[in-house]
This record gives sequence, C-alpha cells and structure tokens, in this order.
Amino acid sequence: MRIPKAIQNLIESFERLPGIGPKTAQRLTFYLLHVPQGELDKFSLSVQNLKKDTVLCSICFIVGESDPCYICSDEKRDNSIICIVENPLDVLSIEKSGKYDGIYHVLHGRIDPLNNIGPDEIYIKQLLERVKGSSNGSGKPSIKEIILATNPTMEGEATAMYIAKNLKSLASQRSGQILNLKLKITRIGRGLPVGADIEYADEVTLQRAMEGRSDY
Repeated sequence: MRIPKAIQNLIESFERLPGIGPKTAQRLTFYLLHVPQGELDKFSLSVQNLKKDTVLCSICFIVGESDPCYICSDEKRDNSIICIVENPLDVLSIEKSGKYDGIYHVLHGRIDPLNNIGPDEIYIKQLLERVKGSSNGSGKPSIKEIILATNPTMEGEATAMYIAKNLKSLASQRSGQILNLKLKITRIGRGLPVGADIEYADEVTLQRAMEGRSDY
C-alpha cells in the first residue's frame, strides 16, 4: 500500500514528538483523518498560536501569558524563597499541592552531558544573577532560601549539586556589596522516590516532599 504524502508527512511530524513511536504516530494520524474539518482547523490554529500567545517570564522563566508571570506579580507570594524546578510542568504540579507560597525559577532542562546539555544551556546563570540582585542593594527582596526541586534522577542530582556549589561560592564572596550572604539551601526530599518525575507525582506526595526538605 502506498501511503499518501500528506499522511506520511503528518506521521513523521508526530514521530518527532517525545514518547511517540511509529505505531502511535500512525494511529494519531488516521484518527485525525476521520475528525471533522472544523475540528482540524481548531487544532491547527492552536498549534500555530502556541508560541505566538505565550511568553517566558523574564524573572522566573515560567511559560505564561504575561511578563512578569502571574506568580511573580502576586504580592502575596513569599519572594524570599525560590523553588528551582526543571520544567514548567513541575510548577503546575507543586502549585496543585497548595502548600507552597514562594516563587520559582524554571531551568528548562537539566545538566546532561550525554545529550550535550551543560550549565550554559539551561537557566542557571540567570538564577545566580537573581540571587546577586537580591543582595546588592537593588531594592529587591532578599532571598533567604533556595529549594532545589530538580527531579531525583542522576541528571537531576548532578544539576542540584552544581547549583548548590555555585550558590555556596556566591554566598562566601567578599566583593562589592555581596558580603557573607545568608542563604539557606535545601533539597526537596521525603515523598519522591529515586527515578520519579515531579510532573507525575500526586498532591500528597508533593506536599510531604516539600515539608520534608532538608539542608543540602
């Protein structure tokens, strides 16, 4: 059987998405083939507007509709605590727990040498600048605690260790107005098994993990 080019192109497009193999890509394509044209048009428009109607928050790098995002703009949030996560979906999961009222910093990845992802490929430098900015008389609220909430995987742990090392180095600097910065560094802990992703954790597990964080 010779597959029409339009169908083959869509199958190949689906195959490029993470977690979708050839058979799943074929099923999705042939499913859409039977969807009314009006629904297909809506689907196509949603894809077209995905990047047009979203922005990265210039402070925390959450994907949102405005800059700064709704969390950074919320005066009720505790700006002295920053929770560092790998991806925007992790923020949604933690927010569902309802037990965290600080702010975030989204790395958009993790250090992964096997895939050529180093510290410069994710938003670590921006995090260090945020911490510096809170302690140099800029008028920003002083950051007192950093929660390392990267996933408990080998890459997530390596990322957490790298960030902690740089933050501790920053806290001990004695140049300019950054003098003996008092910064508590904690690691999200109890409740998340090794190898698990925050994105798939339930609300109770995340609540216990936030409550059981320890010095790092």
